[in-house]
Amino acid sequence: MHNGQPARCASRIADFVVDLYELASAGVFSDAANAALKEEKLNTFMGLGKAEWKGVRAKLQELFTTSAVLKDNADLKAKVLKPLDTVQMVMPATVGDYTDFYSSREHATNIGKLFRPTMAPLLPNWLHLPVGYHGRASSIIVSGTPIKRPCGQTRPNDDAPPQFGPCKLFDMEIEVGAWMGKGSKLGEPITIDAAKDSVFGLSLFNDWSARDIQKWEYVPLGPFLSKSFASTTSPWIITMDALEPFMVQGPKQGEGEDPEPLPYLKQDYAGAVDLKLTAEIKPKDEDKYHTISTTNFKYMYWSVYQQLAHHTVNGCNMNPGDIWASGTISGPTEDSYGSMLELSWRGSKPIKLPSGAERKFFQDGDSVNLTGLCQGPDYNIGFGPCEGTILPARAL
Repeated sequence: MHNGQPARCASRIADFVVDLYELASAGVFSDAANAALKEEKLNTFMGLGKAEWKGVRAKLQELFTTSAVLKDNADLKAKVLKPLDTVQMVMPATVGDYTDFYSSREHATNIGKLFRPTMAPLLPNWLHLPVGYHGRASSIIVSGTPIKRPCGQTRPNDDAPPQFGPCKLFDMEIEVGAWMGKGSKLGEPITIDAAKDSVFGLSLFNDWSARDIQKWEYVPLGPFLSKSFASTTSPWIITMDALEPFMVQGPKQGEGEDPEPLPYLKQDYAGAVDLKLTAEIKPKDEDKYHTISTTNFKYMYWSVYQQLAHHTVNGCNMNPGDIWASGTISGPTEDSYGSMLELSWRGSKPIKLPSGAERKFFQDGDSVNLTGLCQGPDYNIGFGPCEGTILPARAL
């Protein structure tokens, strides 16, 4: 939104927001794209499919390189380009459904070691399918929205009854959100080959977690109140076309003792993204951010395409703007773990900050930000901020 205007679809170039409403009103795109980009959200545009997405991207590249449309029309140029610091970012699409996966082998292994130390870290199904659960779409919020510390049931003492109160183990999860494009019909799976053209783009995603609430509630059906209170997304969705130069092969599947994926999950194209991810904290009494983790999206065992193929193999339908999140992205080293649960190893190794402050989990007033960067030979693609500040719990 700009100067109180209604929300508009937008792109970005350097430190300017490109107002797609104004370009669509000038008729620079196809008729279908012009109509879709005059709406306040991207859902209709997402539903047009890959040919239209590519067409708009190609036209934008032309407009800002060789075309005279903006060069020769100062009034249109002034309407189209708005300084980034004058614009309030909002949710880019209406999210109808949200699924969270659990697809980092390193993260799943760490969690297994922490919570099942006498058992094999990975459960029997993990190497056969992308494990996931349905989350709460209504509480997905855009970067910059504060998060109130949740309340719920916990059971800190196994020999005592559960108690109710504010979460004490407030955590983040470094994730990437995949946004659905054209969608699918009920009863019609999206094949692994079709999945490649079905994902509109990616955003940064912080799946905030209340670990003490989660520990008490998650058996046998998984997370509920420990996750549904808030998840933060960056406002910018980077299209898969823009990310094509950064696609790489993910971890090898079916090697050694690892099983081969079943045929519907076999992917014969590069499905991982060389996307550098950073988590940083600004403690409640400080004014600078400090990096606490650096990881990479290419570590994910199950790709966004395999997740989509699995999600729909039973006939589950998907709609434009639906999100599925990657699950916590942890790397192979301690400084690349994707949650405080792992970084502090369940609180046994507090993180020391430059100011001398320590954190096992997050405190009220702390701000947490995720950043993402794809680095090319002569250009970079940034993902924008994915930030939230933790507010005290409501009065009981």
